[in-house]
Amino acid sequence: MEDVQNTPAEVAMPIDSVGVRNLSLPISVSRREGGAQSTVALVELGVDLPAHFKGTHMSRFIEVLERRQEDLSYKTVRGLLENILERLDARKARVTFEFIFFMPRPSPVSKSTALQSYRCKITGELSRAGENRLDFILEVIVPVMTVCPCSKAISSEGAHSQRTEIRLTLYLKNFCWLEEFIEIAETSGSSPVYPLLKRDDEKFVTEQAFANPCFVEDVVRNIAEKLENHQHISRFTAEVESFESIHAHNAFARIER
Repeated sequence: MEDVQNTPAEVAMPIDSVGVRNLSLPISVSRREGGAQSTVALVELGVDLPAHFKGTHMSRFIEVLERRQEDLSYKTVRGLLENILERLDARKARVTFEFIFFMPRPSPVSKSTALQSYRCKITGELSRAGENRLDFILEVIVPVMTVCPCSKAISSEGAHSQRTEIRLTLYLKNFCWLEEFIEIAETSGSSPVYPLLKRDDEKFVTEQAFANPCFVEDVVRNIAEKLENHQHISRFTAEVESFESIHAHNAFARIER
């Protein structure tokens, strides 16, 4: 049968990335305390396409994904991308896994435990140039609570507080535990967010948060200070967005290193 994809393109122009996306696949993510967590990822997989090829072979992406190892790690992502480069005779390949990671979160006083969910993304980029260097990028979104220092300073009673979202983009040089970066984020605001709180817990969280008021500027600096000298991070972006409770806008701050 004719291989139309390998015929000359009508417009001889290279394509930066072409592939498949929105594939749902089961994966497992190693847990720091041992074992692995099963979850489901939305996957995107693409390669570059030279100017002289009309199209890529979409079915080969699916074949490679079906033969992959389910555990998601630095090593398995590299292996997947190496396989893609070989099967599609490409120079560059990129894969993204978007998934939900769950951590058991005990409340601070009653120790009532429930699962807290975190939106995560792992991206791998591999090129034949530069000795097959792998860019391994971890993204995670962590909710925290913040109390406004200005509001607390000028008010005779209370201060306004709000949910705040921390978004980390980390270029990793080696394997790291996902839990480590979640904890860095959660300890950088006025208080972590908990999935289950009893009355004693609510009292503790409220008092803890009001004793530690933070602007978005404070939060992003707290995070950057912890990430700046991390031995396994080559580059990072930390962004903090506060969903303001008394303003008609959101506040944000970002540091890139």
